[in-house]
Amino acid sequence: MGRADSFLLDRGASIHQHRLKTSQSIVSEFLDDGTYSMKKVLIQSKEHLELVKEEIRVSSLFSHPNLLPLLDHAIISVKASQDQSKKQEAYLLFPVHLDGTLLDSAKTMKAKEFFSTLEVLQIFHQLCAGLKHMHNFDPPYAHNDVNPGNVLLTHKKGQTPLAKLMDFGNTRPARRQIRSRSEALQLQEWASEHVSAPFRAPELWDCPSQCDIDERTDIWSLGCTLFAIMYGVSPFEYALEESDESPQLAIANAQIKWPTEPNAPYPNDLNQFVTWMLQPQPTVRPRIDDIVIHVDKLISKYSH
Repeated sequence: MGRADSFLLDRGASIHQHRLKTSQSIVSEFLDDGTYSMKKVLIQSKEHLELVKEEIRVSSLFSHPNLLPLLDHAIISVKASQDQSKKQEAYLLFPVHLDGTLLDSAKTMKAKEFFSTLEVLQIFHQLCAGLKHMHNFDPPYAHNDVNPGNVLLTHKKGQTPLAKLMDFGNTRPARRQIRSRSEALQLQEWASEHVSAPFRAPELWDCPSQCDIDERTDIWSLGCTLFAIMYGVSPFEYALEESDESPQLAIANAQIKWPTEPNAPYPNDLNQFVTWMLQPQPTVRPRIDDIVIHVDKLISKYSH
């Protein structure tokens, strides 16, 4: 199939770039040179197989320009050594985005190269549009791991970068009733394994025994991600890095650590926008439709 260069290894899956030789209808989905990306998953158990099948099913549900599409997939049996049973591997085919992720851009931002206010809002608008597509499903779906590492960017000269949300391995129906302590602990354990700590909503750190979880867990992560688009890091990263800080306490109390530079690169409107999304109580947190309306207003304001 041509050359294959591994460029990502995550959660037991490797992604490779390949040259594609296939029909024009598929080639048109990729770059002009026919490059695409392949995610290879080594399946370890029946439970793992079911998780991979669920990721494929969920990924196939969505069709939106700001969500990374799953173009094709295959699960195959592979030969194992004599003392082992047959193994299975899954292959998931995606368009390639050679410019990397928002996390890569965040590393650049730490070197004081910031997006402009309008660029921040336009990138964020694209994330909101993709997430709105998921939240407006019946039933609504939560991505469950919105963070800069799961946002692909494609840079085009003279244009705002194209942003696509990816990795639907943790995506589940968003609404869940918690009616016992054991259910609450089960959700907390799942979240600790699957949701990035600096972007994890308070109710996933300390889940009440009687509560209703919904898609607003993503809104918290979205607020953290807006902060990261602006400043290159989660607003709660400091609590994970400093030994005398409790990340759970900082997140539960929404103790945001704003940059201390005297010349802030962004207007207070954006800081207030972040704060609005980072409401510790999920019932007062805005929904995605409210956020889209607000970001449209800010884009209109800062386009002039």
